[in-house]
Amino acid sequence: MQQRQLGRNGPLVSALGLGCMGMSEFYGPSDEAASIATIHHALDRGVNLLDSADMYGAGHNEELVGRAIRGRREQVVLATKFGNMRGPNREFLGVNGRPEYVREACDASLRRLGVEHIDLYYQHRVDPQVPIEDTVGAMAELVRAGKVRWLGLSEAAPATVRRAHAVHPISALQTEYSLWTRDPEGELLDTVRELGIAFVAYSPLGRGFLTGNIRRLEDLDAGDWRRHNPRFQGEAFAANVRLADTVQAMARERGCTAAQLALAWLLAQGPDIVPIPGTRSSARLDENLGALALSLDAADLARLDRELPAGAAQGTRYPEAAMRAVNR
Repeated sequence: MQQRQLGRNGPLVSALGLGCMGMSEFYGPSDEAASIATIHHALDRGVNLLDSADMYGAGHNEELVGRAIRGRREQVVLATKFGNMRGPNREFLGVNGRPEYVREACDASLRRLGVEHIDLYYQHRVDPQVPIEDTVGAMAELVRAGKVRWLGLSEAAPATVRRAHAVHPISALQTEYSLWTRDPEGELLDTVRELGIAFVAYSPLGRGFLTGNIRRLEDLDAGDWRRHNPRFQGEAFAANVRLADTVQAMARERGCTAAQLALAWLLAQGPDIVPIPGTRSSARLDENLGALALSLDAADLARLDRELPAGAAQGTRYPEAAMRAVNR
């Protein structure tokens, strides 16, 4: 398994990680046994970066991941997140970055995961009501206490990343990045590279859109969160299908799948980028890992840049309220 380092002093992780969110929520019904089998298959294949969060399934995802890694803890670089609060009925209660909450959230995650420490602990969303210095200061206390090994941020703006990194080294910034979400290019990527912070790319397949398997809204389960995503609505949906068709046509020429082409493009953006495609299927996991054997030359990369330039995707990547919580 190819490996990449998270930050200047962080752990070595597999070049592709595994996003576990969809095993618990958001993308329609899931099968726990199949999900755990997929995690085991990932570990067998050398994938060691598992990504969870306390909000996924309102704690269910951490419990599932904890069961899956029982007896195999030494094989895992375990990442989870705090900050998005959920209520007893899984309702969203807002973002919380208060120091006392950081400590409470970490202890709760450790219990659900059934582990003594978290390898990579992210602030899931930045709390605009709490100075980032206070939040990261509390996260640094967790490192000193041995509960956490490395720190990360998710969806933080360049200036916030700088302020956080001045308090305690940040090993990874996790933000959406793919052929249809190229927003990080420019100041954000420049900032993390200057500071020696790795970039963990979530939704590297455009929430499944870039696979070419989503042709109609009806292809998604009735309870699938993507049905409410602006990029899956109306004219934006039709325009984005055309982008996915472009990726699929080029993939056929290269003798690979659209998912493999999209992941290979992201891997080629720099050795500091670690995509974490999510899947509940061992077969899909194997397909994704095939991207590691796909080498794109300068002509391939230039063509993709021309046909899917920054801003090509139609619609915002989250509904309006959720967009207010990113890049701050």
